[in-house]
Amino acid sequence: SKAEMGHTCRGTINLATANITVEDSCNFIISNGGAQTYHLKASSEVERQRWVTALELAKAKAVKMLEESDDSGDESVSQTDKTELQSTLRILSSKVEDLSTCNDLIAKHGTALQRSLSELEALRLPPDSTEKIKQVNERATLFRITSNAMINACRDFMLLAQTHGKKWQKSLQQERDQRIRLEETLEQLAKQHNHLERAFRGATVLPAITPGTGGSGKDLCCPAKGDLSDEDDDNNEFFDAPEIFPVPDIMGHKRTGSNISGTSSDISLDEQYKHPVEDTRKEKRTRIPYKPNYSLNLWSIMKNCIGKELSKIPMPVNFNEPLSMLQRLTEDLEYHELLDRAARCESSLEQLCYVAAFTVSSYSTTVFRTSKPFNPLLGETFELDRLEENGYRSLCEQVSHHPPAAAHHADSKNGWTLRQEIKITSKFRGKYLSIMPLGTIHCVFHSSGNHYTWKKVTTTVHNIIVGKLWIDQSGEIEIVNHKTGDKCILKFVPYSYFSRDVARKVTGEVMDPSGKLHFALLGTWDEKMDCYKVQLGTGDNGAEARPRAHEAEDSRVLLWKRNPLPKHAENMYYFSELALTLNAPENGTAPTDSRWRPDQRLMENGRWDEANVEKQRLEEKQRLSRKRREAEAARATEDGTPYDPYKPLWFERKKDPVTQELAHVYKGGYWESKEKQDWSLCPDIF
Repeated sequence: SKAEMGHTCRGTINLATANITVEDSCNFIISNGGAQTYHLKASSEVERQRWVTALELAKAKAVKMLEESDDSGDESVSQTDKTELQSTLRILSSKVEDLSTCNDLIAKHGTALQRSLSELEALRLPPDSTEKIKQVNERATLFRITSNAMINACRDFMLLAQTHGKKWQKSLQQERDQRIRLEETLEQLAKQHNHLERAFRGATVLPAITPGTGGSGKDLCCPAKGDLSDEDDDNNEFFDAPEIFPVPDIMGHKRTGSNISGTSSDISLDEQYKHPVEDTRKEKRTRIPYKPNYSLNLWSIMKNCIGKELSKIPMPVNFNEPLSMLQRLTEDLEYHELLDRAARCESSLEQLCYVAAFTVSSYSTTVFRTSKPFNPLLGETFELDRLEENGYRSLCEQVSHHPPAAAHHADSKNGWTLRQEIKITSKFRGKYLSIMPLGTIHCVFHSSGNHYTWKKVTTTVHNIIVGKLWIDQSGEIEIVNHKTGDKCILKFVPYSYFSRDVARKVTGEVMDPSGKLHFALLGTWDEKMDCYKVQLGTGDNGAEARPRAHEAEDSRVLLWKRNPLPKHAENMYYFSELALTLNAPENGTAPTDSRWRPDQRLMENGRWDEANVEKQRLEEKQRLSRKRREAEAARATEDGTPYDPYKPLWFERKKDPVTQELAHVYKGGYWESKEKQDWSLCPDIF
């Protein structure tokens, strides 16, 4: 119950996205597909079935509620809606007054009618007419009794409506006043915190840090390892968390300052960074236009988002980075050479170590990346053809809009295939933002036939309102080799103020099907991963096996180390070398490719006001397309004619034979269409 939440709750799982599976006669499992898994045991099989049935019913209800909230639309309550609400309340009030008037009239006319009938009965009339008058009198009496009952009910309703109406109005007004006070307090707190941060930085005497050299200072706002990157310089005020300044209008940003690197910025951003259409086989670009220093009232937007699904809230581009979610998904391939090395391994257990390192490496780019990527439009695609340079090519497609879901397929001539379908769910909780990627990642090695699967952990963005934004990853990843039964458990340790452990720590254990431990993994998700061969201790059981210090150091192998960020990365959204190349224009790509997305391109070129206008146009266009599809589906249902729902162009939904999950799998045809330059099937989304 909600009353217990404060003192006995050990955690929660959202039922709408939970997986409920029966283990045996008394045990069952509830999992959210990533960070949390609860193993529950009932006293008997009947008791277990009662629980499972109750949870399944609650899950169905939660899914229905989620769908209803989806149908409610993306828009927040507008001023028109508020006016309409006030108008309805006024009409309701006038109707109650009308009811009161009718009440009085019925009572008055009813009494008059009764009096007239009594007078009529007293007159001397023929016998047959007396009988008729008696009948009318009886009916009038019945009518009076019914009317009196209705009058009493109306009076009770009126009294109740008037009494409680005043109470509700008073309560509503109090809630409004309280909310306004809270908003003002928080905004004031944020401003004070900002002044304190600046005062602290001004008062603290630090040794001069030249660009490109590491700093040893720590930022108190983010007491975690790596707060000052090797690329940070004295201008760190620019790339701090979005600072809060009241501005009159969200879309009407004031341009403040020039190029923060200190160089002249007389030339417009467009002219300064005109990129020709890039050929994939030529030299890749190493820079993008620097991020403009726009001031923004962060709280004015975020205060309306608490507890909501973030993908359904229209946000200005000021919160974004100039890449889409499809491009962020492609960034998982930055350390593709780990899979190349894994493909060459003869031992499946050693191969699993490299797969685990690849899994961890996909989080290394997130450490400073506090901006959100663009939500892809339905049908949007992104290709990355690195067949000649790196031996792989990759394709992503947005296959669903609500909930947002993207399918990804990558093939390498070095002997591996990676595929995934990720649904992103996110909730803003006031102080922090939780991002939960749902879906399974598959990696198959061609020569051995080893098939690995795993899921992603939860990402949390802290200090949304006050302080410097920082990111943490937490939860467990279980990587399973479905051919051999080998398993690796990776634990992402959440950051704690009270822990002496190194920040962003990841530990892992690689076991064979019997549970015997063969390798121990240790490192951090933002720097490197090491592997230690486990020497068996006193017993042959893996649980008793612990590597002795000197033996562990002798067997240590560096699996992965993070590439350094490019020079001046702090001015370019902290993009890695790969990320800088992803949005470079390329000839021959599909018209639905993220590189052609106009609002993203305008944002990259520093024209944020135009980007916001363009973003609204694209969202409205997508909304109209969705409504058109819904209308067609409704019409088909009424007419009884078959209707084809929306289907992705390059992926199809199939049941996975390994995980038994329904997922979008690449059906082929994209690279052939690119070769022919036949994009006739592509929808017009931009």
